[in-house]
Amino acid sequence: MASQRPRTNRSSSGARPRPGSDRSRNEKPQAAQKALPPLDPDNGFLALGVPDTLCGALALEGITDPFPIQVSTLPDSLNGRDVLGRGRTGSGKTLAFGLAVLTRLSMLQLDRQPFRPRALILAPTRELALQIDATISPLARRLGLRTTTIFGGVGQNPQVDALRKGVDVVVACPGRLEDLISQNFCKLDRVEVCVLDEADHMADLGFLPGVKRLLDRTPDDAQHLLFSATLDKGVDVIVKRYMSDPVTHSVDSEQSPVNTMTHHVLHVTNDDRLPVILDLAAAPGRTIIFTRTKHRAKQLTRQLNAHGVVSVEMHGNLSQNVRTRNLAAFSDGTAAAMVATDIAARGIHVDDISLVIHADPPMEHKAYLHRSGRTARAGNEGVVVTLATESQRKDTDQLMRKAGIKPTVTKVRPDSPLLQEIAPGQRLKKSASEVKAMLDVPEPAKTPGGRPNSRNPRSATPSASGRPKRGGPSSGRRGSGSGASSGSGSSARSGSGSSSRSGSGGGSRSGAGSSSRSGSGSGGGGRSSGGGGSSAGSRQGSSRSAGRQGGRAR
Repeated sequence: MASQRPRTNRSSSGARPRPGSDRSRNEKPQAAQKALPPLDPDNGFLALGVPDTLCGALALEGITDPFPIQVSTLPDSLNGRDVLGRGRTGSGKTLAFGLAVLTRLSMLQLDRQPFRPRALILAPTRELALQIDATISPLARRLGLRTTTIFGGVGQNPQVDALRKGVDVVVACPGRLEDLISQNFCKLDRVEVCVLDEADHMADLGFLPGVKRLLDRTPDDAQHLLFSATLDKGVDVIVKRYMSDPVTHSVDSEQSPVNTMTHHVLHVTNDDRLPVILDLAAAPGRTIIFTRTKHRAKQLTRQLNAHGVVSVEMHGNLSQNVRTRNLAAFSDGTAAAMVATDIAARGIHVDDISLVIHADPPMEHKAYLHRSGRTARAGNEGVVVTLATESQRKDTDQLMRKAGIKPTVTKVRPDSPLLQEIAPGQRLKKSASEVKAMLDVPEPAKTPGGRPNSRNPRSATPSASGRPKRGGPSSGRRGSGSGASSGSGSSARSGSGSSSRSGSGGGSRSGAGSSSRSGSGSGGGGRSSGGGGSSAGSRQGSSRSAGRQGGRAR
């Protein structure tokens, strides 16, 4: 265990920071915390050994009765035991390990050190990492602890800044964390508690080799907590290799029946599929619609918006900023529906999703259960609808049997009364202008990327063609001339101007010779027919250019 050192007000470089510099440029000032209420002696978390401060913070949010997975695992995890916790999606696993991590860190009371977190929580997706942090960070602040998230798809500089200041808990996806470790921006030699959330999903995604490399960097005596919907496949390898005499708590499996969830299989024709989806998605409440492919998700989102159902998409082809924006629009009610691939089947928690629609039946029963778990969470009611065409009926029947589900099977058309029973209420549709106004919001500012203090920042100054120039006005890649993209002639790629890559005009991509890539210029329309002029700063000298006279058609 690392020895205690007095905290200083100096940066890692030894220089005394300017007043107020302890807060990163992207970090917002923290609002004053509410006073904690008096604790009820019957508080369920208090009886499990959770500190008074955390019990009070949970009570402020109306959380006083722990879920079964929390009742089962907290006594052992708070005592420092390695724990295996199995519970289906929405069973309360995040608080189960989050309270254990924060309590253990507060008990040990060690100082923070730059780039050396004291607890590590690994998650398979960015969205899940963000939601874990959103759950535990307010509780951590009550104890004077700091948390941060680390994942790809965004610039690493803010993440490095947070690590430099010192954090207690890192919630990370394996890939970006390994990148930062390779750059010496993070070390795991002080980790006291390590958590794997949705471990079976990490195995499905092929993340276990990276997870093993990360766990190999943690101390041998660190406490390990593994939470998952299932404990199979590669998860067993992690258990045997890294966990010491673990205690297993299996509250319910993913296939345990959810009494508040109703399942329907609707047989439809190909022509009726979209009208049925439109009718259900236009009902009051939040609806999440799953498709198999990214292209299908994008296409269905456009169709829903075109018919007045405000919808957003969620899939792997979107940047992290757009995914965050779309999730926020769905969470705050701006969008009534979210069309997603299986990226949203795990970890994304949005309150009060009343309807899940499988527009495309999933390939396997586990995916069906994880998708369906977006509704009927924490005791709430929810409806799950699977659409199946004639060719999909047999596969859908097998899917339900493997999932242990006995759905209500009905053949429907867009005007069937059953649709109103499944999703009651007046259908709400917007005009095209209203849909555009609701979704036409600026994209969040992109986080600066790249390594800190990069010597080669990319200039955002646009060129005449609208493309950003790189490296400023004097960094032409060829020659030592003016560095412009085109010489004395015009720079159009098509037309009669000059755009030869090697010709006269020192250092320019195109000299004075007229040889556009596609156009009527002389030189045969060739790519490098600059008339054999001098090319002092060009990679291609006059002899090389002359050898290509006549041009080579692009």
